[in-house]
Amino acid sequence: MFSPRSTPSSGRRQSSRVTGRKSLAGTPTGLLFSPRRTSLAARSTPTRVQSYSTSDALHFDVQTFGSSLPVKVMEALTMADADDQISVKVDESGWAWMVCGERLIIWKICQTAVAKLSVCKGLQLPTSEFVYYADLVSISSPSPLETSISVMAVAPEGSARFWPSLAHEGNYTETVVDMGENLCNFVVAVRGGSFIVSSYKGQMMRLGADPSGKLLQRALQQGQGVLSGIGRRVSSLFGMRAPSQTLSSLCSCLYTLTSCGLSKWEVDEVTEHQVLSWDSSRALTESVADAIWVSRAILYMNVVLRYFVRLDGLVVLAAAWHPSDSPCLAYFCLVTLLDNGNNISDELSVEVTKYNPPFQSEDALQAMRLMLPRASSPAAFLYNEELVFACSTGTGRGGLPEEKIPFNTPGDRLRGGGCCANLPVFFSQNSGLVAVVARESASMLPETMEDSLCFSLAGAGPEATAMETPTRMEPVAQEDKTKLLKAAFLQFCRNDLVGAQTMTDELFPPEGDGDGEVGGELDLVVTRINLDLVDDYPASDPRWAESVPDESAGFPLTSLIILHQLEDKMKAHGCFMDFLLQVGLLDRLGQTAVRSSPMATRLLLCEHAEKLQAAMTLKNHHTKHGELVNRAILIALRKSNAAVSTSLTAADVFFREVSQISSVFECLLEEEERTLKENPVDSVKWAEVVLSVNTIIKDMLQAAGQYRDTKASLYRASESTPAEPEYIPWTASSGLGGVRTVIARQHEVILRDVYPHADSELRNGLNEQLAALLDVLLGGYVAQLTSLRPGRPGQQDRYNTLEMEYTQRRSELLAPLLELGQYQWVAALAEKYCDFDILVQMCEQTDNQNRLQHYMAKFADQNFADFLFRWYMEKGKRGKLLSQPIAQHQQLASFLQSHEHLSWLHHIHVHDFSSAYKTLYGQANMETRYFVKKKTLLALSKLTALASDMPEAVMKKHVDAVYL
Repeated sequence: MFSPRSTPSSGRRQSSRVTGRKSLAGTPTGLLFSPRRTSLAARSTPTRVQSYSTSDALHFDVQTFGSSLPVKVMEALTMADADDQISVKVDESGWAWMVCGERLIIWKICQTAVAKLSVCKGLQLPTSEFVYYADLVSISSPSPLETSISVMAVAPEGSARFWPSLAHEGNYTETVVDMGENLCNFVVAVRGGSFIVSSYKGQMMRLGADPSGKLLQRALQQGQGVLSGIGRRVSSLFGMRAPSQTLSSLCSCLYTLTSCGLSKWEVDEVTEHQVLSWDSSRALTESVADAIWVSRAILYMNVVLRYFVRLDGLVVLAAAWHPSDSPCLAYFCLVTLLDNGNNISDELSVEVTKYNPPFQSEDALQAMRLMLPRASSPAAFLYNEELVFACSTGTGRGGLPEEKIPFNTPGDRLRGGGCCANLPVFFSQNSGLVAVVARESASMLPETMEDSLCFSLAGAGPEATAMETPTRMEPVAQEDKTKLLKAAFLQFCRNDLVGAQTMTDELFPPEGDGDGEVGGELDLVVTRINLDLVDDYPASDPRWAESVPDESAGFPLTSLIILHQLEDKMKAHGCFMDFLLQVGLLDRLGQTAVRSSPMATRLLLCEHAEKLQAAMTLKNHHTKHGELVNRAILIALRKSNAAVSTSLTAADVFFREVSQISSVFECLLEEEERTLKENPVDSVKWAEVVLSVNTIIKDMLQAAGQYRDTKASLYRASESTPAEPEYIPWTASSGLGGVRTVIARQHEVILRDVYPHADSELRNGLNEQLAALLDVLLGGYVAQLTSLRPGRPGQQDRYNTLEMEYTQRRSELLAPLLELGQYQWVAALAEKYCDFDILVQMCEQTDNQNRLQHYMAKFADQNFADFLFRWYMEKGKRGKLLSQPIAQHQQLASFLQSHEHLSWLHHIHVHDFSSAYKTLYGQANMETRYFVKKKTLLALSKLTALASDMPEAVMKKHVDAVYL
């Protein structure tokens, strides 16, 4: 099946450097190894041009990506002959590699127009009789920001070569991957710095280096037939008709897909196990057939599958054709599957693209690949060696116009590609790395935001309508850095990364001073822009026409619905964070003054997004508890002296200023207290208002906290970031109107005014809600303490003070619940926040010694046993102290070393009479004040000596030494 070509004319290269190289074009999976022989003599040396526009492309530009290609890459292209197979892969981490014969060239892509520091290495691949492809090489690095990577390359026959560090190209180890007689087709990086190697027949081996550098391998137990292609975060893969398999990865998961089923595996540093298996054959076939041929009865249809993993599911590229059609066309469809964790949703989204070429062969269909540059965007790109076809998955709002972009000029071919900087990047034979970008009419921002940015940057007055907005950015004053950075952001949103990077570097040079300072210029500008985003006036909503300030530098949004406007603001914030990351500003951010204290600017940006999340949660409750929320909104607007025009509602005005969303908490409490006073305790409204206020506050704060936890990696500081100030989340703010103050006040209202009059059902609901609110409050203290490092200069005293405050408040909040016998919630909170005093009190009240022993084991590393022993000492419960189970005897003995007046009792309890004698005799010798006490101690020491197992002579000596 994998026999080499038989004649030199079809299978041998004419170069004298390597002879007898074989290709696998005749195999059923020939798309992976079958070469497309193109004479390279007719083409010129690759050139780097800033624009590679094609006359047939109306909606897209093909632009040079990054700086000039490294010299080694240019030389390899120039020296390659007609038989050399050139294969290129672009990794999302910013690395690219090219395989040319048995030579591997790896380089770091520089995304600016002028290369500042380029890393490029040439490596020698293991000798092989077959043709190498870039899919047989993979890289791994500890972090996307790392410049040092490890490289794994495997020959089709299985010879593997591993470079632990690209910086030392001469240092590598080798092994042979045991695939039997089968040939390898993919090498992919997975967690733990290891790699998976797959074969055409379905074997998969996991390779990794041990501490000595030796390569170890083991087989993965998988289904039959594997075609894999795993990227670092998201990867495009080939697919085959049954029974072959395709495989892809996302974070810590692997997916395998055949025309019969889909499987999902969870992978950690050393192991993997299957968590999902879904029969996809019938669902995919029927969905695709219904989408293409509608009501026509389909008796026979072929489907070729390949797929792409994204953050919100899987997108399958299905190529379908009907043999009886005349002409017989191949229909390319994108099927979106929703991964719900342990199952696949029954609802499939099928988008039939407009790329329907005449059906030629399955190999021609299998040569088509799928690329999804941005996980949050519906944009998709199909490509082979001759063309790129831009289309949309059909999910979400917006998308790209469908268009074919040919790469068929003389001597040109696409030799590979990948996603980089959220752009589809391809390697053109003639032009090197190029990116296909949508022209300015298409933007990743919500509708009309681009026009509004141009409108504000051009200095147009607010009376200008959207139709009068300039279509391109007008020049702006150089001194206005806020406008200039907005302009760079606009270019980024138009997919002009090079232009955005150039403008940003000119505006804030990488070597500029002031990075990291409190209130630095960069931090102030970035904070101002992000605040403009979250507090934007919806100027495109005609009801706001009279309310938009004259000086608005707005980011208008399109929706007339408040919730939709909030969602668009969140999307714009995500684009802005992506912009800061891609142009290198995110890691340069320092500190900003917030609520009279310094805060890391990154965390302030996260706070803005958290408040957006809380605002969306409040808006959802607005529909459920309309009267309550409306009254609270009116109180908030009255306090802020905000005017509401006749064309707007109070909700319109309140939800516009997202940064002040927390003001609603205090207003909800005021409305709650008013309702409690005006209604009898046995009325439905009296009980409902408390439950509703608790639910709203709890859900808003939990939504904010969930965003903070799930998006932590986006806002995390780099390792090189200098020491940061104490982090006080807005959900832990104190003072008038602060969230911590609000929760403490609600805690008092519930326990003082509501709980005594509530029935058992209401009490259960109140206890659960109150526990959730206290969880938020105590979690805020933990976040503060975690941000402080006791060993850091100037933070030790603050840490000690805050820890004391935290301990006191924790006890004050949990003690009332303990008094009420709410042991379930007390235990949950006290265990989570390590309140040992509350846990011991609870166990003593319930006389639950088993739970106490459980805590000793659970919190052993935090010295729970010592705390318990000290607690018994302080409370005078010496009997319980000395009656510990055998498992605690060693810890108790250690504790009692500093309490000798009790330790001899423990020694007697455990029949260690020798130790008891020594302790008593020592205590007696130290007693100089009371003769009777001394005499008693000596008598006891004599008795313990007699009871001990000392040798008789030693015992007699000790007994004689005791004079009563």
